[in-house]
Order: sequence, then C-alpha cells, then structure tokens
Amino acid sequence: MRSVRARAALGATVVVALALTAAGLAVLLVLRANLTDQAGLQAEVVAREVAGQLALDVPYDRLEMRDEEDHPVQVTDEDGRVVAVSKDLRAISGTGTDRVAPDPSPAAGGTADGDDDGDDDDNGTDDDDSGSGTPGRGEVDSDEPHFGNGTATVDGDTADYRFASVRATTSTGVTLTVHAGAPLAAEQEAVGTVRGAMLIGLPALLLVVAGVTWLVTRRALRPVEGIRREMAAITASEDLSRRVPEPGSRDEIARLARTTNETLTALEASVERQRRFVADASHELRSPIASLRTQLEVGAAHPELLDVPGAVADTVRLQGLAADLLLLARLDAGERPGRTVLDLGALVREEVSQRTGDRIAVTVSVPDSGPDAGRHEVAGSRGQLARVLGNLLDNAERHARSAVTVSVGAAEGGGVAVAVTDDGAGVPPEERERIFERFVRLDDARARDDGGAGLGLAIARDVAARHGGRLTVDGAGEGGARFVLWLPGTG
Repeated sequence: MRSVRARAALGATVVVALALTAAGLAVLLVLRANLTDQAGLQAEVVAREVAGQLALDVPYDRLEMRDEEDHPVQVTDEDGRVVAVSKDLRAISGTGTDRVAPDPSPAAGGTADGDDDGDDDDNGTDDDDSGSGTPGRGEVDSDEPHFGNGTATVDGDTADYRFASVRATTSTGVTLTVHAGAPLAAEQEAVGTVRGAMLIGLPALLLVVAGVTWLVTRRALRPVEGIRREMAAITASEDLSRRVPEPGSRDEIARLARTTNETLTALEASVERQRRFVADASHELRSPIASLRTQLEVGAAHPELLDVPGAVADTVRLQGLAADLLLLARLDAGERPGRTVLDLGALVREEVSQRTGDRIAVTVSVPDSGPDAGRHEVAGSRGQLARVLGNLLDNAERHARSAVTVSVGAAEGGGVAVAVTDDGAGVPPEERERIFERFVRLDDARARDDGGAGLGLAIARDVAARHGGRLTVDGAGEGGARFVLWLPGTG
C-alpha cells in the first residue's frame, strides 16, 4: 500500500481486531469458568444432601433427590458398584462408571436396607457410648469434592452436566460416593450468545474503526498534501521565494511546514549568494583578464611598448584571485581542515619573517615570560591558518599609516588569540560585519586598495569558523582597526 491513509487505517484495524479478539476470548473464558463453577456448586449441594441421607442410614430406595430431571444422581460403593440412581436416569458418563442399574448383590443392598442384624447389633453396641441403645450415625467427607464434566440421559433427553463427587460413610463403616450433576445448558447458552454477538459485532466495529481512521488520517494529512503541491510547484517554477502553507495547528505537520519554509529561506539565500558570487567573480576576473589581453595585444603589435611588469602584476593578481575563489569553493563544499597541532606563535613569527617587501615593518609580540608565556598550540590546517594571517596582514598593510602590530596570547576563558592592529582610519561600527562579506569593499579610505578583490576577510572568517574559532574586528587604541582571531587550544 502506497497510501499513508490506507496503511494507518489497516494498522489501526489490525490492532483493534487483535485487542478485541483477546478481550473477547478472555470474557468467554471468564464467563464459562464462572458459569461452570456455579453449576459445580449446585451439583455439590445436591451431592451433599444425598450424602447426608446416606450417613443417616437412609435406605437406597428411600433417598430423597430433588429436581431429579435437572440433577441426576448416581451412588457407588468402594468397589464401584452402583447402589442407587435417580429416577428416570437412563445413561451417564463422566462419573467413573456408566452403569445406571443398581447392583442387586446382597452386600450392597443389605447394608443400606439394614437387613444385616448382626452388623447392626455390633455397630449399635460399639457406637452407643452412652449405653442408651440409640442407633449410630455415619459422616459426610468434609474435603473438597471432585468435579468433572460428563453427560447424562434423563427421561430420554441427553445433555451435558457438571458432576460433583462427595463421599459419605454409613454407621456400619461402608464408604459410598455420591455423583450428582448440574446441567451446563445455561453455561453453553450464555457462552454461545456472547460468542454470536461478538462474531456479529466485531466485523461491524472493525469497519467503523477503519472508516473513522481513514477519515481522521485524511483530515490530518490534508496540510501535507498542500505542502507537497506547493513544493512541486516551486520545483517546477524554480521560484524559491514561494513558501508552503503553514497550518494554524501546533502539531508535527505545522512544525514540518515551518521547517520546510526555513529550509526554503536558507536555500534561497544560498542560491542568491551563489549567483552574486558568480557575478562578482566574473566581474573581478574580467578586469585583470582584459588588462592582460590589452597589454599582450599591444606588445604583439608594438613589442617596444610591451609593459612586462604590468603584465606580470596582472597575472599575479589573476592567479591570486583564482586561488581565493578555489579556496572559497572548497570551504563552501564543506572541506574539513586537517588536525595538525601547531604553535600559533611560531607560525606568526614565520609568516612575518617572509614579508620582506612590506612598506611598513610588522611588530610581533609573543610573550616569552609571564602568564601568557609558553607554546600557544592549536589544531588545524597550517596552510589555511597561514592564509588567514597573511590576509589580515595584507589588509593591515593596505590601510595602516605607520604601524602594524601582531600579538599572540592566551585568551580569557581558554584558547589562543591573535590580534592584528593597524593605525589607519579604522572601520565604522555599522560596517564591521559587512566587511566580512565576499567582494565587499568600503567606500571610505579602506577601499583604496591596490588590487584587492574583497575576498581576503571573507576567506579569513570562513577558515576561522571551520577551525571552531571566530574572527572579529573592533577599534584600536590608536584609532585604527584591531582584528582578533580566536582559536580553541589543544590543552
């Protein structure tokens, strides 16, 4: 099934069917057990009544048995011989013997009828402790009776019964067992009625559950269908400014719609940045390429007018721009930096020592004593971190008047901080975040660069973020700009 509604309806129906089936079986079992226990209790009452008469030496043919049609009775002795049965009992099973005719043996009949005078005299003598000559009495077994199910045919009708077996001992010491039955027709009828009602009601109830689940699921998933249609329309039109409808509810679907719109917003911004990046890159590449082509065409026509230093400068500028664009592309693709452990103070010294052509000498401050002394180790890509330092120094060289300072030390709260300070015009507070955007060059004095494309600070911040750090700018004490690179330490 490809429909969520169909799967939900089917799943709910199966769960309800299993639950109702289990509950129905439990109800049937409990009902049958209760009704069977009631029938057993009725049978026990009848059996104990007959056993009580036997304990009083009532003759077999004078036993009073109530409701003989509903409660068949069979009395057997220790040898399993039938000594008495209820009226109209024609067949029986489940009591240990299926005979329903009393055994005419003298032993069985004599004891019950009191014909054995010798035994009666002896028993009368032994049992009459008071010497008054009162006949002795037997007893009924007080233990729990034995129960079992069977059938009996009474007056031509055969039915199922619950039998209770109770033992009684006569005054002469003869042990008899009374098997009395109670009909199970009520139990069978009740169980059959409940089972029939369940077989009829269960399918109807399952149809109702399936229908309600289908309707509820359809209503609940209606906003999802709206989201799907709008996403299909956005995909077809490529218009990322459109948004999916957000339902007014506060459920998972509403959160899905909001998340989808947030994703579309981020995707739109990303695509817009990509378009602007491509446009700016094309514009930045056009100038050095056009200048280089012009110089080469002039040199081809008039070799004596070829500006070789200018062509080399344009080539170097073009090469640097291509390298910056390639690094940005790798950063945007999610390239993870290496995890080489390096000393940031040593890296700063090495980078500054290689800048022999700077118009302003760079002052390096790396403490060799005091609380900030020691190795300032960070983990990352040596090449990318060197690029960050180079970009910050290039930016400071372009805008400084007379001084550029680099300091390395432990930052408050942990980590290592590198501060690059110049004494130039500084960065206005409202522009301090904008200068980290790609291809952004301010219109004030800091825009008077000598070939910068506006990518250096953007690259520096991206690299810092990839290393788990950050790059910020604020004002310097001398009125210039102070760029601070913070990176987490390895300690």
